[in-house]
Amino acid sequence: MSGSCKNCSGRSLFRDDVSGNLICSSCGIVQEFDNYDAQLGGLNGPQGTFVRVGTSGSGSVLNYKDKKIYEAQKIIEDITFRLGFSASKSNDVRILVSTITEGEYGQGDWFSILVGACSYVSMRKDNRPLPMSEVASTIECDLHELGRMVLRVVDFLDLKGPAFPGFDIVGSLERAARNSPSFSKVEADTLDIIVKQGIFLLQCAMKWFLTTGRQPLPMVAAVLVLVSGLNEVNVSIDDVAMEVHAKVSTCKKRYRELLGALVEVGKKLPWGKDITKRNIVKNAPFVIQYMELKSMSNTCGRGKNFEDVGIDLQAAVSECLRKELQYESEVNNLEDDSQYFELIGNSWRDESSCDDRNKLNISHECLSLIYTKFLDEMAHLRSSGGINEIYGRKLGRKAGFQSSTEWWEGKSQLSKKLLLHQLLETDVGLNGMPPSFVTSCNAYKRRKEKINAAKNRIQRIMLPSNAAIGDVNAEKERKRKRAIGIEWEDIIIETLLLHDVKEEEIEKGHYNALLDLHVFGSWRS
Repeated sequence: MSGSCKNCSGRSLFRDDVSGNLICSSCGIVQEFDNYDAQLGGLNGPQGTFVRVGTSGSGSVLNYKDKKIYEAQKIIEDITFRLGFSASKSNDVRILVSTITEGEYGQGDWFSILVGACSYVSMRKDNRPLPMSEVASTIECDLHELGRMVLRVVDFLDLKGPAFPGFDIVGSLERAARNSPSFSKVEADTLDIIVKQGIFLLQCAMKWFLTTGRQPLPMVAAVLVLVSGLNEVNVSIDDVAMEVHAKVSTCKKRYRELLGALVEVGKKLPWGKDITKRNIVKNAPFVIQYMELKSMSNTCGRGKNFEDVGIDLQAAVSECLRKELQYESEVNNLEDDSQYFELIGNSWRDESSCDDRNKLNISHECLSLIYTKFLDEMAHLRSSGGINEIYGRKLGRKAGFQSSTEWWEGKSQLSKKLLLHQLLETDVGLNGMPPSFVTSCNAYKRRKEKINAAKNRIQRIMLPSNAAIGDVNAEKERKRKRAIGIEWEDIIIETLLLHDVKEEEIEKGHYNALLDLHVFGSWRS
């Protein structure tokens, strides 16, 4: 063979019969690019030895496009299987991906996100609950990145109105309760009660705007934890939050907001002034019973007062009084507590119908007298040894709950999914405002007070003669405020006022933009 070895410069070269490569017999090195044939004839020219146009690599009988489609369909099948889709639903997702990519499919991380977005959109079109956070966890991508892809899919398919319904938060709660490992050992009857009570409370929370403009799953977790505790099913809010793919801290915040709303409803009960966030869980059965009866009273004329609700007042008050004491008693000489209701006779009984309702004639003063008399007699019995109290946190909790069958009827229309306008028209004893709106109003009010205080400080400095005329009380108030101190926000407000910024603009709280526009911008000019 002519030529020399590129490694040892030897001339003893020979060609291998199997591979056709040129090899040096002295050092055994294969001569690179010896049989390389350049493609000089364009697209229709001869094919090279190592590279063949249209193949997907060695060992494959599929060309590049067919292999890409094959691998893409495997990704679709894997993601839909992990999401628990049926064969028909998986096929719907495949058709959706093919429509968007015009049959080209794709490869890479972006394609998995596209499949996840199509899976979410497909379920949403059928009005079936599938949280976006669950899809993001399944395909292991960022939630916001998946959300952007969902928006692109929705825009491409031009899905609007009924074709793309809103997220089914009620269905999401039922799905979470029946598929969550935390409820896997709960009996079917108890689980049905938990689901119905959860739907009831969740729709009440929607009426109170606790879910408006917020992620729905944290409220789902908060409701499930609350109703589970009322049915003596011990679940952890951390576990439930993880199972519904929600942030634990957000779930705890929604739980506190839900308890706060129940406290506001409970204030309308005769003993409502004693209900706080600390004991609302123990009073929740009576609050929910009141809400349920209140919602059912709407069907036969909207009830506006506590008297319109046909609640068993004797049983409610008696049981509440027993519960707050947190004891198991052995009473030697305690008479039946129905004697306390002799003050009002039989006027508390509600035997009304939808057309003819007898009003409940009982005043809060009468209930207060009953409550005071009861406490006095119980204190006397304790001091005489008539009641043997058994202290203990676990025992007190156990003695504090009733069976759900005693206070829950499940006949309210709120136990089933309602349309939004039906939900807003239902009275449950409280008409709440969106927490974000309330927070914004409070912030505006606080900033307005700071603006007035800043104007007064500027006025005292610029016109000290007028400030000296103030009375003694005003001087004491100024000293008290100076003792508290001035915050950075007060300094910023003073600076903006000195630069003639309108108070309406300052009240909005966009300090950085106002400083850049009126303060630093004027220095640059």
